[in-house]
Amino acid sequence: MGIRWMGQALSSPFFPVCHKMAAKGDVCGSEVFSVQRLMIEGGTPLRGEIPVHGAKNSALPLLAAAVLCQGETVLHGCPQLSDVAAACRILTELGCRVRREGHSIFVDASSVSNPWVPDDLMREMRSSVVFLGSVAARLGEASLCFPGGCELGARPIDLHLFGLRALGMEIEERDRHIYARTGGRLTGARIRLRFPSVGATENILLAATLAQGETILENAAMEPEIVDLAGFLTACGARIRGAGTDTIVVEGVDRLHGCEYTVMPDRIEAATWLCGCAAAGGEILALGARADCLQSLLPLLERMGCRIRVMPEGVLLAAPARLAGCGQVVTSPYPGFPTDMQAVLMAAAATAEGESRFTETIFENRFRHVAQLEKMGARIQVDGMEARVEGVPLLHGAEVEATDLRGGAALAVAALGALGVTQITQLRHIDRGYESLERDFSAVGAKIVRI
Repeated sequence: MGIRWMGQALSSPFFPVCHKMAAKGDVCGSEVFSVQRLMIEGGTPLRGEIPVHGAKNSALPLLAAAVLCQGETVLHGCPQLSDVAAACRILTELGCRVRREGHSIFVDASSVSNPWVPDDLMREMRSSVVFLGSVAARLGEASLCFPGGCELGARPIDLHLFGLRALGMEIEERDRHIYARTGGRLTGARIRLRFPSVGATENILLAATLAQGETILENAAMEPEIVDLAGFLTACGARIRGAGTDTIVVEGVDRLHGCEYTVMPDRIEAATWLCGCAAAGGEILALGARADCLQSLLPLLERMGCRIRVMPEGVLLAAPARLAGCGQVVTSPYPGFPTDMQAVLMAAAATAEGESRFTETIFENRFRHVAQLEKMGARIQVDGMEARVEGVPLLHGAEVEATDLRGGAALAVAALGALGVTQITQLRHIDRGYESLERDFSAVGAKIVRI
């Protein structure tokens, strides 16, 4: 007899295995984890409140910044993600004492002494390269391999190395590894980036806080996460002005102390919740979402027919009976439309009446999710860095695979509004950026489980 879930027959040969293991009370090991999947039955409007957790893209550089501090740092609002866990393991390898209590992480960097970051941890996430600036500035040297993460295309770290070398850091690249030495204290400099790279801005900012003299960083990234990092460093005793503009000035200090700090809410997660409701229908309040960090998304959702209300507690979205096309969307550095929001908005636009066009200017492989959306009936034509979405009345359930973090979230968004059951595999990508996507969507009425 086949197994049925929410009225649908489940034909996957893996589901009975998990069902038997759960019945025996067994814990799935790494082999079973590799074939976990999300099962989503679409067609249920979402209603209620859904929390926005701390931002992954802010928590990771803040944890790297803790290396610079003498004493203990307490970071509140840290999401429970695989990337954050990897960052904590890196801190431990460096000699820090690290513990987590719920969503708070305690880091005591008093005894940090090891400048070598293990290769396996570096390869787990792209943003691990941000440890280069903080470790070298604190210990006078650092060694790490080139970072890993989602395969979104070429993401060179040349701007990171360019900025750090300008501060006086000696860097050698050999056998896919980076070896850095400061030869003493770094020296402030005037640095102009040819592109406003978020990661390079973070790395330069971290190293410059302990450099001697003044650093002026021009064409700096202006993302809210940069402002959050500068806020944390300032609370630790750094002297920084201009964060959030294209010119940041850092007056180096001799040392930093620990502090208590709360990570900003995740604007990409907030966008996922809002696009999920737009696709499924209904009305949700994204608790903790900051409208000022969503200024490029909210007008597009209103153009699609959603009613948006900004409240002290967050952002309220009410979806129309059917979405309209969102028109032309071009990704660009902040305050432009974020590349990380492109996939989830495209998933919502897949069933909109009319046409939507997306131009990707940041990563050449940002359309890898398109083939998976097409399995669900989406009509999308990709031509180089442009995708034209011709909305269909309804998507249908299918077996699909998360190709990267944001592409996996996009599949969940599409599945919420699709007819039938969708199975999403390769969940390790989603788990890098969402604490428990199924738990949070379930809280507002979605029929979604992980098996």
